[in-house]
Amino acid sequence: MKVLIVEDEEAIANLVKINLTAEGYHCTCAYDGKAGADYLEKEAFDLILLDIMLPEIDGYELLEYIKPFGTPVIFMTAKGAVNDRIHGLKLGADDYIVKPFQIGELLARVEALLRRYGKINKKLSFEDVEIDMVSRTVTKSGEMVELTFKEFDLLVELVQNKGAALYRDRLYEKIWGEVFMGDTRTLDSHIQRLRRKLNWEKQIKTVFRVGYRLEESS
Repeated sequence: MKVLIVEDEEAIANLVKINLTAEGYHCTCAYDGKAGADYLEKEAFDLILLDIMLPEIDGYELLEYIKPFGTPVIFMTAKGAVNDRIHGLKLGADDYIVKPFQIGELLARVEALLRRYGKINKKLSFEDVEIDMVSRTVTKSGEMVELTFKEFDLLVELVQNKGAALYRDRLYEKIWGEVFMGDTRTLDSHIQRLRRKLNWEKQIKTVFRVGYRLEESS
């Protein structure tokens, strides 16, 4: 998935890029509205994160330029008044998130919007396990596996990032949507239940002082 981040505060743009890249997105940053328009002329994107108060061309004007492309847009701005939100949504933005925001909330909104547009795979698989993202069902060798809501989300995160070491704090904040306070018991117990239910003792590896990694059993 290709994401264009149009944000004049480089620190914010780079922070968003780092976190989205860690989730598997391919990100491009533009630090003013004109640069954003230039990127749009050169390549197609699956999603645009757009600030409103931009140099050269502001976010409202750039949104008008984006509309014919049919690319989903999330306004990412400090303009948090209700009238500002209404104005942005009426202009055609798909979502609106106010600075400062939790990065976990932004990631959740990105994922939800891409799912709404049908840009996220509806089915995932790993070895003999099949995951249906729409019905939120899991089968192993053709047989249904009962998972809780959080177990399902955790499984999806592992499969989407197979082979990568996932940090406990990032996993917790992504799945539970809360700031990680250092207590790993909740996450660890969910991992143990996933291992048991899927018979994935060999596949879900514990990475010392980091977290977990999903690997092929061979």
